[in-house]
Amino acid sequence: MDLSFIQPEWKIEKIEVATLTGERARSAGSNGRLGDHGKSCSVRIARITIDGDTGFGHTGSLTEEMAEAVVGMRLIDLFDPNGRILKPYRIPLEYPILDWIGRRLDKPVYELVSRLNREPGSPLVVPCYDTSLYFDDLHLASEQDAVALLKEEAEQGYAKGHRNFKIKVGRGGRHMPIAEGTQRDIAIIHGVAEVAGPSGRIMIDANNAYNLNLTKEVLAACSDVNLYWVEEAFHEDDALYADLKAWLRERGQNVLIADGEGLASPHLVSWAKNGLVDVLQYDIIYPGFTHWLELGAELDQAGLRSAPHCYGNAYGIYALAHIAAAINHFEFVEHDDITIEGMDTSAYRVEDGMFHVPAKAGFGLAFDEELFASRVETSGWSR
Repeated sequence: MDLSFIQPEWKIEKIEVATLTGERARSAGSNGRLGDHGKSCSVRIARITIDGDTGFGHTGSLTEEMAEAVVGMRLIDLFDPNGRILKPYRIPLEYPILDWIGRRLDKPVYELVSRLNREPGSPLVVPCYDTSLYFDDLHLASEQDAVALLKEEAEQGYAKGHRNFKIKVGRGGRHMPIAEGTQRDIAIIHGVAEVAGPSGRIMIDANNAYNLNLTKEVLAACSDVNLYWVEEAFHEDDALYADLKAWLRERGQNVLIADGEGLASPHLVSWAKNGLVDVLQYDIIYPGFTHWLELGAELDQAGLRSAPHCYGNAYGIYALAHIAAAINHFEFVEHDDITIEGMDTSAYRVEDGMFHVPAKAGFGLAFDEELFASRVETSGWSR
C-alpha cells in the first residue's frame, strides 16, 4: 500500500473502544460441534483519531494498556517498509487504521489494496453465499418436516438475493444418531439444492463431525447435486485428504476440499500446495486482513483458492468484500444477515448471488457517532 501521503508528524491522538449489539435476521441453531448460536450478536469497535480525523473498525485483542502505548506514536511507525501494518498492531488496530486511511484519501479500502486489473472507480461486485442454514430442525422428528423447514429458510435467503448456500451438516456427529443424522443431512442438501436451482452453488460444512467414510457416503449420495465444496469434513489429516482426493478423482466428482477455520493444522498451506486441499479459509478477523493480503498473494501464486472465513462477526462480512480486490482466486463473501445498532451497512447489497460493494471511503460503513460515544461512556473506554 502506498503510504507516501502520510506526514511524519501525524500521530495517534486518541483511541476509543465500545461494544455495539444487534441480532441476526433469524436465530441460528446448532452445528456439528456446538449448540444453538442464537440471535444476538455484537461487535467490538474502535474509533481512532489521527490528525483530527477518525476511522472506525473492529478491534480484537486491544487492551487499555496497549492503547496507552500506541497513543502518541507516529502513524508511519505502525507500518513496515512494504506498507503493511506491523504484526503487533494488526489484530488490535488494522481495521480502524485502514478505515482512517480510506476516509482521509476519500477512497474505499479495496482501491487501496487492489492487486487486480480494475479500472479505478469501477464498482466492486463479489460472489457471496448465504451462511445461515444451521441445525434449526433438531426439534422435528420427521425428516420431511426438517427438509421443509430448511427449504423455507433457503427460500428466505433466495428472496434476499442469494443464489449460493452453505449448509451445516454433521447432525450425526453429536445431536442425532449417526445413521439418522447422516440421512437427514443428505435429504436437506437435496432440498436446499432445489431452492438454489441448477446454477446455484452448494457448500456443505461438517465442522469436523464426519469421518472419511461418512464424507464419502454423503458425497456419493449427493453426486446429483451441484456441490461446490465440502468444508471441515473431519479434522485436518494429510493421509485422509489424500484418500478423499483420490476417491473423488476416480469418481470424476468435482467437489473442492475446503478447510482452515479455527485451530487449523500448521501444515495446511503446505498440504494445499501439495494438492490435498483446494480452498483455504483462515478467518478475516483472526489472523486478519493484513495477514490475508500476504496469504492471498501466496495462494494465488500456488494456484489455490481463498475463501476467508467469517461467521458471527458482522464487521467481518464487509471486510471480506474489500480483501477480494487483492486476491485473484477469491471465492465468496460469507454472508449472514445481521443488524448492528449504530452500524449502517445500507450502502451494501446482495443481488442475484453477488455482493455489491459501495465506492465509499474506508470500509463503506457509517457509524452513529452519538451512540458510539454513549457506549464508550457506559461500557467502553478511551485513551
